[in-house]
Amino acid sequence: MDKLQLLIKKMIAFRDERDWEQFNTPRNLTTALSIEAAELQELLLWKSDQEVSAYLQDLECKQALAHEVADVLTFAFLFCHATGIDPLAAIEQKLEINAKKYPVELSKGKATKYTDLPRS
Repeated sequence: MDKLQLLIKKMIAFRDERDWEQFNTPRNLTTALSIEAAELQELLLWKSDQEVSAYLQDLECKQALAHEVADVLTFAFLFCHATGIDPLAAIEQKLEINAKKYPVELSKGKATKYTDLPRS
């Protein structure tokens, strides 16, 4: 069993010890994921890129970000578990899809949406 699988097992054990599986429906997990992502955003809200760089140099600030990232990833992995989605396979598949949508020769150095990239 790899490290990711062990970590997911720990998350599930933590949840189950508290009898929280009843709340871990796909709908509730997506809501929780959205809320935690918003909390992550809130830490950087209204900061310039320069202020964010300074923020990241502060260990307490960086730890706050790390805790929010952990919450986001925990709910994402619990969602995958609840829906039977293999997160690593999903990422690999999405990378393949995005490689076709965003060919290097058309998208390198650009933030242009794939629908607006010039096609021949």
